[in-house]
Amino acid sequence: MSWQVVRFDDAAPQAWRNGGGVTRELLVWPNAEDWLVRLSVAEIERDGPFSAFAGVDRWFAVLSGAGVLLGNPVQTVRRDDGPINFAGESAPDCHLINGATRDLNLMIRRDRATGWLRVLHSAEVVLTGRLETSASPTAVLRGVFSVGGGELRSLASEVVVLPPMSMAWQATTSAAVQASFRAVTPDTRNFEFHCVVSNSGEQEA
Repeated sequence: MSWQVVRFDDAAPQAWRNGGGVTRELLVWPNAEDWLVRLSVAEIERDGPFSAFAGVDRWFAVLSGAGVLLGNPVQTVRRDDGPINFAGESAPDCHLINGATRDLNLMIRRDRATGWLRVLHSAEVVLTGRLETSASPTAVLRGVFSVGGGELRSLASEVVVLPPMSMAWQATTSAAVQASFRAVTPDTRNFEFHCVVSNSGEQEA
């Protein structure tokens, strides 16, 4: 399957119910009403608790701003840190360190899927292509989010250009074809995510 590109500016902002910020959904799979995988960019404008998401595993990374103090015991998350992982039902308190932040969020329904979010530390890197479960997957989702922009290349010679603040992703039903990513600007934030969705009862880490 070809890569799909989603731009941050094309995603409509959704205000939080508590008024603490806005979220832009870049990926909700398979649909917005009953998603199993959700990737979004949030802009946190003031202190307050995160919303509770029962049965969801979350990954959180700071894209810009001074960072946040999250949870109890407190974890300090700054721009140069890797993503942190926590249970969605914990609904941690969030305190801004010095003004508003922009953050990347990955959410996965743990009863139907496994996955991860990681920062790409090199300007050019080969993306993970292996299937991370022995069960028969419903779908394998993977992608790259780039703050500064870059270029994806697959072994099939497909070239996908990512503008700044955009994501490229694909969904398959088997192990994904190997691909590489090259950042336009080496010192900007780039992330890879990988999710394996299985039929209920078949999930295996």
